[in-house]
Amino acid sequence: MKKNWNDKLSRALSLLICLLMIAVVSIRRDGKLLGHSLEKQAVTGAKTAANDTLRKGDDGAIIINTAPLAKDINGYGGPVPLEITVKDGVVSSVRALDNQETPDFFHEAEQLLARWRGKSLEEAAALKVDAVSGATFSSKGIIGNMERGLQYARKSAAQKSWWEQLDLSVKSVAGLLVALMAAIVPLYYKNRRYRLFQQLLDIGVLGFWCGSFLSYSAIIGYMSNGMNVVALLTPVLMLIMAFVYPLFGKKNHYCNHVCPFGAAQELAAKCVGFKFKMSSRTAKRLDLFRQVLWAVLMLCLWTGVWAEWVDYEPFSAFIFQSASWVVITIAVVFVLLSTVVMRPYCRFVCPMGSLFKISQHKTF
Repeated sequence: MKKNWNDKLSRALSLLICLLMIAVVSIRRDGKLLGHSLEKQAVTGAKTAANDTLRKGDDGAIIINTAPLAKDINGYGGPVPLEITVKDGVVSSVRALDNQETPDFFHEAEQLLARWRGKSLEEAAALKVDAVSGATFSSKGIIGNMERGLQYARKSAAQKSWWEQLDLSVKSVAGLLVALMAAIVPLYYKNRRYRLFQQLLDIGVLGFWCGSFLSYSAIIGYMSNGMNVVALLTPVLMLIMAFVYPLFGKKNHYCNHVCPFGAAQELAAKCVGFKFKMSSRTAKRLDLFRQVLWAVLMLCLWTGVWAEWVDYEPFSAFIFQSASWVVITIAVVFVLLSTVVMRPYCRFVCPMGSLFKISQHKTF
C-alpha cells in the first residue's frame, strides 16, 4: 500500500514538473500565465492607447480594442485581438492586432475581416459568419472578438451564458463524441476491429474534420491564456487523457487511443505489413536521439532561440488547407516511414510524447 501511494505521489510530482516547465515557456514567450499578464508596466497618469478599450480618432470615429474585452476568447495560439473602427454608426475598418497565431492559418482566417466592413452596427451584429475551412480556431477567435467589440459598441458587452458558449455545431459534437469514445471504450473493451474503427474516427473526425489534437503550440497557448472549458470541451478531454489518466495507471492513453497522427502511422503500417527488423542497439540509439532532441527543443523555448519550431509539428498537417508545405512534407515522410518502422515519429522524435513520458514518471 505504501509503495502504491509513493508511486502516485511520484507521478503527481512529475506532472507538476511538466506544468512548471510549460509555465516557464509561456511566461518567457508571452509574458502571461493562465490569462494574467506578468509583465511589469510603467505607471503613468493615464492608460496608453494600446491598452484602451475605447478611444476616439481625429475624425470623430470610435476605435475599439477588443483585447480587454475578449480575454477568454482564443484562436489556435491564443487571443486574437482586433481594432474595430466605427464612424457614423458604420464599421469603417477592422484590423487584426498582434497575436500568436500560426501565420499560415491566420492568413486564411483574416479574410473574414472584410465581411463586417461597411455595415451598420446593427447589421454587423446580426451578421452570421462561418469559420474558414482549415483555419477553424483562428476564425472562431476573430468572430468572437468581433462579437464582443460590436456588443461593446452597442453598449451591450454582457458575457454570454455558459449555454451560449457551447459549440453545438455538427462538427464540434462529432469531435466530442469521438473523443469520449476514445476516453471510455478502451478502458473496458479491447478488440482489434474496434481499435481499427476508433483509429479511423481519430484520423477522419478529430484530424481532418475537426483539426483537434494536442501539440506544443496548443498547450503553451492554453497555459498562457487559460481555457474556456465550456467552449473547448474536446481539447479539455484530450488534456485529461494525456495528463490525468496516467495518475491512475492508464499510461499513454492519449498516444495510443486518440492522437490522429499516431493512428495514421499505425494504419500505414497495417496496410503494408512489412517491418524492418531493427536491432535493440539501434532502437536504444534512436531513443537517445529523442531525449537529446527534446532537451534541445525545450532549451530553444526557454531561451527564445528558434522557439518557432512548434509551428513545424506534423499534427497540423491534418489542417492541410492552411498547413505549410514543410509541415505536410514532414507528416508524409513519417507516415511513409511507418510502413517499415512502427510509429517512427511517436517512438523516436515526438517532443509532445517526450513531455507525456516525463509527466507519467516513465524512464525518459
